[in-house]
Amino acid sequence: MEAIKNIFKLKNNEPVNSVAESTEEAREQVRITYYQSGYGASKKAEGNPVTFGVGLHNLFNTFENLCRKQLNEQRILKQPYLESQERERTELKKRETAKSIYEDQIKVIESLIDKSKFEIIDVKQHPDKYGIDSDKRPKAQFYIGLFLLVPITIYLFVFYISATYSAFFKNFETDSLSAAIFDANALGKAINDGWLEAVFVGTLPFVFMGLGYLVHMFHKIKGWQASVKIGSLYILTFIFDVILAYLIEKKIFLYDAVLGQQFSPQDALSSVNFWGIIFAGFVVYIIWGLVFDFVMKEHENVDKIKVFILNQKETIKNSIKKKDELAILIDTVQQELTAIKGKITELQSKIDGFIFPVKEYLLYHYQYVEGWYQAINSELQFPIKQLDEIRENCEAVASKHLDVLNLKGIEVQNIIFEKK
Repeated sequence: MEAIKNIFKLKNNEPVNSVAESTEEAREQVRITYYQSGYGASKKAEGNPVTFGVGLHNLFNTFENLCRKQLNEQRILKQPYLESQERERTELKKRETAKSIYEDQIKVIESLIDKSKFEIIDVKQHPDKYGIDSDKRPKAQFYIGLFLLVPITIYLFVFYISATYSAFFKNFETDSLSAAIFDANALGKAINDGWLEAVFVGTLPFVFMGLGYLVHMFHKIKGWQASVKIGSLYILTFIFDVILAYLIEKKIFLYDAVLGQQFSPQDALSSVNFWGIIFAGFVVYIIWGLVFDFVMKEHENVDKIKVFILNQKETIKNSIKKKDELAILIDTVQQELTAIKGKITELQSKIDGFIFPVKEYLLYHYQYVEGWYQAINSELQFPIKQLDEIRENCEAVASKHLDVLNLKGIEVQNIIFEKK
């Protein structure tokens, strides 16, 4: 046994390459020595199974103690665990940094929420502080604009209902020519003509109201594209008014025309009625759009505090949603941190313990057993039956020894004895 111990003693201050070479040489010498040790012990004990079992137990203990003392060898075997632990520590720092960033973002969001809640209360007492004009004059302007908008809207409804009916459905041969443009009974006549005519004539003014609303909304958008859209809407309205005026003027002209006389665009352009219809519709429509836009803006001025509060509430809502998302991320990162810390602790317990080279031990174990059996076969002068019995008993002892150590049929290269 002393020879085995001497072979396993390696210098800790040797270079790594030198240590690796010395280790390989030592392993070969140990293998031979185990064989010789088994041979000599078997010869001395005459193959006694009990002595064989004691020898195997002592060999395991000796090998285990020598493995514990081989610092360089253990360092090489533990290197993968050290590298894995370092990677886990790097991931741990990343997760901790991410968690810290998320927590800082939550603090900023909470500060924003508190600020918005304070401003919702404070804006009612100090509107000027938030750039909101608290003067009551905008309300008077709003009501004046609304007072003007209502009759203009009624006028446009009457005009477009009458003009549309006159242009598309009115028969001047049976109806009064004096009511060519403004027909007080246009809607009633359209209803009598049929429900499709009534729907067309009754809903067409809403189209122009919708166009005016779009003009107001496009005014809120900055940029040349919004200006192009507004111009297109005005052009569209003008073209439709021209069509209405042309159709009405054509019907009036053909009613008074001499047989064979044709109506041309030049006749329309030279007619006072043609331009009167356009101005009565399009110009008033422009005025309506400007008044409507003014009323809507004044309404916004009146409700600036309300709009401000609604914006702050929306900010709070979005901030709470973002905060909840960050809280979920923090919870996920915390779970990852716990898992990584568990891995680091597990790896540390392996690093603090020692690695037992199973395959290497089994090699030496079988060398010892081979030497033991070889001595029985060549040195003992017993009857064959007695030798067979000794070998069977020794084989049972060897098998039991591996079973007790849980090394029988094992496939792993190393077993890690973790530090408890």
